[in-house]
Amino acid sequence: MSFLHLKKFYEKYKFHLLVWSLYIIYEVFILGLATHRFREPGAYLLVYIVNIFTFYVYGFFLKKILKTGSFPIKLLKIAALITIIIFAYVVSTFLLIILFEQIGLIEINPSRSFNMEFILPCIYRSILYIGYSTGYIYVVKSFQDQKKVEALERQNLVTQIEKQALENDLVQSQNNYLRSQINPHFLFNTLNFIYNDARKKAPMAADAIMNLAEMMRYALKRPSASEMVPLSEEIEQIEHLINLHKLRTANTINLELKVTGDMFGIRFPPLILLTLVENIFKHGNVSHSTQPAIIKIAYENDKLNISTINMINDNNGKQTESHHVGIENVGKRLSNFYGNDYVFKYYQDPLNRYITEIEVTVNNPLARLNR
Repeated sequence: MSFLHLKKFYEKYKFHLLVWSLYIIYEVFILGLATHRFREPGAYLLVYIVNIFTFYVYGFFLKKILKTGSFPIKLLKIAALITIIIFAYVVSTFLLIILFEQIGLIEINPSRSFNMEFILPCIYRSILYIGYSTGYIYVVKSFQDQKKVEALERQNLVTQIEKQALENDLVQSQNNYLRSQINPHFLFNTLNFIYNDARKKAPMAADAIMNLAEMMRYALKRPSASEMVPLSEEIEQIEHLINLHKLRTANTINLELKVTGDMFGIRFPPLILLTLVENIFKHGNVSHSTQPAIIKIAYENDKLNISTINMINDNNGKQTESHHVGIENVGKRLSNFYGNDYVFKYYQDPLNRYITEIEVTVNNPLARLNR
């Protein structure tokens, strides 16, 4: 065993070594001086080899017994273990005496025999160390149980704190929900009032108000992040967005929306289409006289194809770089919903156009109901 192993062994069992050292010193020297009786070193070596071995072997098996079984079964197992340990103690002591006599560690005693005079002291010593071991195991188990109780109490405290935090969050969410019910109701009533008032005096402003109100209404009833929505609703929001930009620019934008195929019943991840169209208006050139921006949505043979084409604004490359922020989010959303079962491409062609292409498989039996 290397020095490093010895050091680790000492660090792990130094308490045991200290207690055994003090106990052996007490028995050998203190009691020896008190009684004026000292035995040969080999006899002490033999006695403490058997005693220490008995202490740890009994403790090892006692721990295993205490972990399993019902109480009556445990008692039977412990009784059997004590019987075996006592028997092993007596036999091993006698055999070691013979061995130590043969190798000269203790003097040979011709009158020594395996009789009651030898057996009874061995039984007493074995029971003594079985008692020491039992006390040690129960003390250790008591400390371990106490640590478990403390750990459970800490866990319960953490759980209570987390529960309180969740309750606070729930109350806050309920308050936010109530506010969200009040504010949109007031907002839409106000927008309807403005729309009705402006419809005769400023029809273009009224149309803008109505398109904006519909988009806000759709945004407020947005589904959860893991839920798909009817594709027809997303297309409707795109139309509102296009109408708003036409009203804002006095109908000077050059953009075409082409929808082909039966969209009835098709569901699609929300906000992907809106993101693509918003990127066109934000980063593309939608007022080019000969190159219109194009949005194509087609469904045929269980394949949904979505593509956008727009001229790129030339602003020292900044527009193209910004274009990718929304595009990357689109890719992440498609991956969340379809895993690897989708095609998504985006690139710039030689005509300085930015192109996106999406293809997914959509099995939609409802679409056949309109045939």
